[in-house]
Amino acid sequence: MSKVIKKFAVDLQIRVGYGTAFFLLLISYLLTLYANSELLKQARLVDGSNKIIIQMEGLLSSLKDAESGTRGYLLLKDTRFIAPSTDSHRTTDSLYSALRDETMEDTVIRQDLLTLRSLIDKHYQLVMATLSDFDSHDHQLTEIQRSKSFFREEIMVHIRTTVKEMQAAEESRLKSRLDEMTTRYNILNAIIIISLTLAVALAAYGFFTYTRENKARRTADEKVAGYQEQLKRQIAELDKANKQLIQMRSIEKFASTGRIARTIAHEVRNPLTNINLAVDQLKAEFNGQLPESYGIMLEMISRNSVRINQLITDLLNSTKFTELVYKKISINQLLDETLELARDRIVLNNITVIKKYDDSICDIAVDVERIKIAFLNIIVNALEAMEPGKGILELRTASKEDKCIVTIIDNGPGIDPEAQLKLFEPYYTTKSKGTGLGLTNTQNIILNHNGHIALDSAKGKGATFTITLDFA
Repeated sequence: MSKVIKKFAVDLQIRVGYGTAFFLLLISYLLTLYANSELLKQARLVDGSNKIIIQMEGLLSSLKDAESGTRGYLLLKDTRFIAPSTDSHRTTDSLYSALRDETMEDTVIRQDLLTLRSLIDKHYQLVMATLSDFDSHDHQLTEIQRSKSFFREEIMVHIRTTVKEMQAAEESRLKSRLDEMTTRYNILNAIIIISLTLAVALAAYGFFTYTRENKARRTADEKVAGYQEQLKRQIAELDKANKQLIQMRSIEKFASTGRIARTIAHEVRNPLTNINLAVDQLKAEFNGQLPESYGIMLEMISRNSVRINQLITDLLNSTKFTELVYKKISINQLLDETLELARDRIVLNNITVIKKYDDSICDIAVDVERIKIAFLNIIVNALEAMEPGKGILELRTASKEDKCIVTIIDNGPGIDPEAQLKLFEPYYTTKSKGTGLGLTNTQNIILNHNGHIALDSAKGKGATFTITLDFA
């Protein structure tokens, strides 16, 4: 009788241990699904806030361009300054429309947008009226025009104030959303760790009791294998959530870099415009009668001013989100066309190219020319890194988890860990003649396609770039 009672107690302990472990795993899995869903919602809200802040900055910058162009035309009577005002109007309308669409469901910011629209319309009305009066009065400033300029300045002050208030409100929301996302992520990790720890402990206890007291070990082994598989799925879910969070932080970092770049560009271009105006004024006043040495110096100023402006333009182009023209195309064909663009370098350096394409892979929808630029930047860097005559460039395509995976591998000298951390930052380069914007532009293009780029490298072991894109 005592043996029967003992066996019953052992069986009960086993059932309770395994049942509790299974229940904890189930709860952990459901909580993981819910937390992942909430993390994605917060990530989308963060992305929306970043876009709104960027569009506001672009709107303000466009208005400043119009104001600068108008002042330049009134001061120098040079019609080249009219174009920025006209282009600025179109750009401002486009940015305002995008901002309005982005905040369609945001009732708090809608009223501020209506006020901003009214101020923008008044500003451009005054700009056009000022230019028209200036032309009709034989390019002479009148008191009416000065009065309109004063009102323009007042409106710009109101616009700046309104935009800064809207940005401050959105940045406050962005901070709270980031804090909320971090809190949810930490809670998710804590829940998973605690539940998994308890589940593993209970599963281990049940397994130990079962193997010690019951001869039917095969059944117990099968149950343990099932729990281990569930644990693996949990770990895979957590790893997936971590990767998504890392990708969102990468996008956030890129957006922040873009904001900094636009701020720097604005602060540099304003004095640059004044320098150009001063040079043109000097040339006009001396009417070609400058001493030769002074003329050379003025030309040097102009030439370097153009170069600085181009550097700023390149930086902005490599750190901004752009509109894409999507087209369906085979990823294998796209890589072959990109290789053809680098054919001369491949032949010149006697590089061996190995293709491992998945012929059954589906088409992708991308902006063909821009994605070629992204792939070409990586391929050219690989070709330049490898030793002529010994280089091996390997290209692979595959489908994984409903994503198109492109892998570009070289057997060059590799990249040290410190350089890897800065690789996608603007103006960072290890080349003597590089601009440091190639991989920044590549990352920009990949992110614009909702893709992801990752690097795996070590000193002396080559480099492997993995690009993930959506199928069409």
